[in-house]
Amino acid sequence: MTAVQQILYADDTAAWHGLVQVLGFDAPHPPTPEWAAFHGRGSFAVHAASEALPAGRVDLQVLVDDLDVAERALADFEVSRETMAGVGEILFVSCGITVGVSEGSVAVREGAPLVQPIWFATDLDEPRRILEALGLRAFISADGGGWTEMVSDAGNVGLHLADSPTVGLSFVADDLHAIAERLRAAGYDATIVDEAFGRTVRLPSPEEGEGGDEVWINEPQRDLYGYHQMT
Repeated sequence: MTAVQQILYADDTAAWHGLVQVLGFDAPHPPTPEWAAFHGRGSFAVHAASEALPAGRVDLQVLVDDLDVAERALADFEVSRETMAGVGEILFVSCGITVGVSEGSVAVREGAPLVQPIWFATDLDEPRRILEALGLRAFISADGGGWTEMVSDAGNVGLHLADSPTVGLSFVADDLHAIAERLRAAGYDATIVDEAFGRTVRLPSPEEGEGGDEVWINEPQRDLYGYHQMT
């Protein structure tokens, strides 16, 4: 299995634990204030913020079955292999951002949103080749070259052309009305907004202060005008 994990750094980690469970994700292990991973269609992890890892930052991690196989597949890229306390061995791939690669899997929870972190990059060719080497494949691309949706066994990655490299938090859900109703019932201020690419549920970050921007939950892209589906 190849799976996508988006990692959010937060001051009020408990606030994010509550939100992600309302969205339909489930924690395979008891969450702690320092770290928690929730499984749905892909993995959403919450890490306590620090001076080096400020609140609102999002990292992209790819989970693979075999780290040695992944390292060989990434031989053409800038890769380091490190051992992290409490985590084990992990690969770091540098390409504007740093992508983590570790061994692991996701217990797919049907009905939960799909994780789809957005990798903003100044050029999409190398990010796409890195993700393809790790087992993801291109599914939908913009005719103009500014967007490519990469899919895995559990979770997607959106590649978006931008002036500076970073990672943005996002999810995809099939039934936005059901998601919005569930969020409102739990006390969240969720609104459905029409965007050029389709509709999205937006809600404020669940934590006060600098804990993150709006949370976006997009519907799957169905209108392919200006886009094409890859084979």
